[in-house]
Amino acid sequence: MFDSATRLQGTLHLFVAYDWGDEIHLDAARRLVSAELHALNRRRRTPSSIAYRPAPVRLPIGAVQVDLPQIGCVAAPAEATLFDFGAVSLGMRVPFSLAPAELLEVAAHLARPEPLVAAGRQALGSWHARLLPAIASPDWSEFTEEYFVFELPPLAATDADAWLAEQAAWLAGLVRLERGPLSASEITEAVRERLSYTPHDLFVAEWSAAALFDSDCGETLEAIEFANLQLLEFRHIDDRLDRRLTAAYRLIHPLARRWLPFWNTQARTLRALGDLRIEANELFERADNVLKLVGDQYLARVYRMLARRFHLADWQQSIQRSLDTVEGAHRVIAEQASASRLELLEAIVILLILIEVVNALWRH
Repeated sequence: MFDSATRLQGTLHLFVAYDWGDEIHLDAARRLVSAELHALNRRRRTPSSIAYRPAPVRLPIGAVQVDLPQIGCVAAPAEATLFDFGAVSLGMRVPFSLAPAELLEVAAHLARPEPLVAAGRQALGSWHARLLPAIASPDWSEFTEEYFVFELPPLAATDADAWLAEQAAWLAGLVRLERGPLSASEITEAVRERLSYTPHDLFVAEWSAAALFDSDCGETLEAIEFANLQLLEFRHIDDRLDRRLTAAYRLIHPLARRWLPFWNTQARTLRALGDLRIEANELFERADNVLKLVGDQYLARVYRMLARRFHLADWQQSIQRSLDTVEGAHRVIAEQASASRLELLEAIVILLILIEVVNALWRH
């Protein structure tokens, strides 16, 4: 365990993701605020094929006032990264030099991130106003995602696994944002997802926070920030699909009770479903494909580990099920419209035949 004189020096990274609308036109944003495109931080071992497509825009926000126990009220340097699919990630940095128990107090405080989210929203407010002309269908969602990374120097121990076995209880509390003791099973679960590239570095990730013992770790921090942003977008898309499907069903149910629905009502419903399908697919594809992290590279493994912790695959499946539902509803209404037109044509043909018969009888 740590001795009483131990001081941990490092940086607390605070990531808060927001959604500003359907799309941010990045070229227009750069003209409005004189920002620059941002390339992915990379180490020599990271292949050039791993990159943002398209590259996001990064804004220097200045400083955000952050109040934390044991640290106090500090002006945290902050940057915002804007992505074309309408999402914004605010990253703040707070240096610290604390005893292990004091760092656990900071972690426990972050379990209630509402003040931090509000401070980030306030810091971004003026930028959002300036960038409104570059945002398609602007709508600053109430949905947010927060994630915290405790960056510490590389381990002095020669074996990360041996160090982890000794400090597992403390580390589990840090990434779970818990100050009190955890059960043995919870400790095991909290430190289950981990990676080490060298004997001296260690990355442990939970759904709430991560501990990163490393140097020159800019690319790892970006993968963490992007995964957090992706989780926000998947949640946001899933919620929009649910709400829009509910509205679409309100249009569909009256049609099902009519023998011959009004054509303009059917056409309006079909357009609404078609627009929803296109819009959701486009948002989903952009959020899923802007940074492709595949293969066995360290960065790709970092991302996959976070994806498991964030249950990104489950959110993707939920979105896909909703899209399949939209597709099915669109097909049912289209078939209903086609059947109704055929029934009307048949009725017209029968009516014309009856008119001919009546005319023939009348003449004779």
